[in-house]
Amino acid sequence: MRIVVAEDLYLLRDGMVRLLEAYGHEVVATATTGTETLQALLRHRPDVAVVDVRMPPTQSDEGLRAALAARCELPGLPVLILSQYVEQLYARELLADGTGGIGYFLKDSVFDAEQFIDALERVAAGGTAMDPAVIAKLLSSGSSNRRLEQLTEREHSVLSLMAEGLSNHAIGQRLFLSDSAISKYTTSMFGKLGITDDDNNNRRVLAVLAYLNNP
Repeated sequence: MRIVVAEDLYLLRDGMVRLLEAYGHEVVATATTGTETLQALLRHRPDVAVVDVRMPPTQSDEGLRAALAARCELPGLPVLILSQYVEQLYARELLADGTGGIGYFLKDSVFDAEQFIDALERVAAGGTAMDPAVIAKLLSSGSSNRRLEQLTEREHSVLSLMAEGLSNHAIGQRLFLSDSAISKYTTSMFGKLGITDDDNNNRRVLAVLAYLNNP
């Protein structure tokens, strides 16, 4: 894959570049500010980008804004956002266009090489990849909505794993259920969440977005 890495901390940036290259991927550009990030994304149009949320000059959300701006210019541009802390707003903004190709991971998870690379490849393929720690944090915060309250315990489990970015087959393996059983749960879940079979939207992304939204 052709990858852009946007991270202002030298050691983390250099470590990610070395890791990605060790797995056979090509880092076509690096960036250390929000402006550089947007320029690199638009110029190189990578297969996927790894972007830190907080970047110079203000260390607020320049990286996130650059990623969102790039996706406006290049719809569906795959981006894996890195953050030091769980921010529910970031996850919701990233998923808001319903197109997929989005990931949200905590920086600590980068040190689990296989998990990080797997998430990056899923995002590059147009899927979603949410850090399990992010999902756990959102669950513990008690955020929900009325439609989510209609889901059964099993459907909640399926949706939680879907939010991590797992395929139906992978979810079935995790829950020791058949593919057909997972398919039935997801169909029921989509119905309860009011998500229709619309080719213009990614139903899995919309379901995850409903999962992350506040009441």
